[in-house]
Amino acid sequence: MKKILFILFVIIVSGCKNTENYSEYTIKFWHFWSEPNQKQALLYLIENFEKENNCKVELTELSWNDGKTKLITAFNSDVQPDVLELGSDWIAQFSSTNVLMDLTNDSINFDFFLDYALPPAKWNNRYYAVPWIVDTRVLFYNKKLMEDAGISNVPPTTYSELIEFANAINQPDNNIYGFGTNGQDPHRLYKKVLPIIWSNGGDILDATGNPRINSINNVDALNIYLKLSRCGIIETQRQLDSYFSQGKIGFVFSGGWLLEKIKNENPNLDFGVALVPAISDKKEYGTSFLGTEYLAINRQTSKNDLALKLVKYLTDGKNALTLAKKFPEAGFPADKRYSNSPELLSDKYKKVFAEQLKYAKATPVHPRWLDIQECLENKVTSALYNQTDVYSALNLAQTEVLQLLNNK
Repeated sequence: MKKILFILFVIIVSGCKNTENYSEYTIKFWHFWSEPNQKQALLYLIENFEKENNCKVELTELSWNDGKTKLITAFNSDVQPDVLELGSDWIAQFSSTNVLMDLTNDSINFDFFLDYALPPAKWNNRYYAVPWIVDTRVLFYNKKLMEDAGISNVPPTTYSELIEFANAINQPDNNIYGFGTNGQDPHRLYKKVLPIIWSNGGDILDATGNPRINSINNVDALNIYLKLSRCGIIETQRQLDSYFSQGKIGFVFSGGWLLEKIKNENPNLDFGVALVPAISDKKEYGTSFLGTEYLAINRQTSKNDLALKLVKYLTDGKNALTLAKKFPEAGFPADKRYSNSPELLSDKYKKVFAEQLKYAKATPVHPRWLDIQECLENKVTSALYNQTDVYSALNLAQTEVLQLLNNK
């Protein structure tokens, strides 16, 4: 009997020890890759990391609609993850509140990463995140609709040409639309308006962080966006992508996810992708939106070493390239040693995205950017739906943002 009790005691103690070790070598990673093919690609990398480091990574999926709110709630409730994914326009809000680990001296060689991907990762000249994946938006165009309208299937190179071509295609009575305009589409509308503003020499904040929303350059740029909206349909990005895939829209600005959608839903669609148009023929290119995914570490994590290993593993160019090859919407590795991989550039569509990245721009690095962005989108929407004129809309946005920044 004593022998049996001794064996049971050993089993129980061993079990407790294993549980303790499991906890010690387990980290929590919250991310935004929630689509089936995205999850599969990420899981492939995570499983390899777990094998190499004899650990467990607990994955939690977030959505771009409410992910930031969940992260803020988690930090406020002290149940935050060890490692987290952040979009470029979110990092400043987190790094400025001292909840992210300072990675400046943690053996991460930031010289390996694309120069244009680094500014959002910094706050007060310290690094709080590591660039992971970069991507941008380009102009998708329907060749058949262009030819049906008597237009050569050569894509427009200026916004005036884009408006002209879209007008020629637009037949709303026949459910054919010249251009797809983002309307009241939170967190997406600004990504379509800002590129025109940037292409026209405008900006939202100046070099010192003061708003310049109602500048003449911005007024002219928003007028261009409104002209485009009058020769097509106003919808959400998801619906615009669906309409384009169905062959109902002549032109739309979109990302790599649309390539996969067309491939799965309408592989015979006769379409092309091109660089964002320039404001005039005096410029060779237009500016697009730069989207970058970053990885950061919770400052209070007790798993510093393992968390840092995961961040370095995922952002290493060869592993980021694996992710990018497995699904097109992943974009390109932010590690410049792999960002121009022939395996990606051999695709004629991805090659255009890679070229556009040379002329892409990130949003201003500001802790209140998301509030500024919401104000801008609200006022653009009011002009888009004829509730106010462009100049008044941007004047109101200027006033509101000034009040916002003065009430820190």
